[in-house]
Amino acid sequence: MLFSFKAIDHIQLAAPPGSEEEARKFFTNILGFKELEKPNELKERGGVWFGFGNYQVHIGIEHSFSPAKKAHPAFEVENIHALKEHLRKHHVDFTEDTNLPGAERLYMADPFGNRIEILEWN
Repeated sequence: MLFSFKAIDHIQLAAPPGSEEEARKFFTNILGFKELEKPNELKERGGVWFGFGNYQVHIGIEHSFSPAKKAHPAFEVENIHALKEHLRKHHVDFTEDTNLPGAERLYMADPFGNRIEILEWN
């Protein structure tokens, strides 16, 4: 084989125009991601980038925005119980799910309605 995949560089979620500040509040204040500087060439498109560890989540502006209800990123966490309490404290709704053997997980939506899965492996 002449090629191989190495990693996921980033995940992109869409959001409606003008939603950058709401994205900042959710992804930095609630989830604790760090905002990343976008390259100057891409700033005029709008949107905002975030990161944690070696991973990036890009929020791209989509003029005919419709939230992703099924497609989603899944983030692995440590201490999902503490995260649940943190989400409750910040009035972020989530649904717990026990259908994946060996994992505790939840689903929630970002401020724009995009589905997000968070799980912790037992």
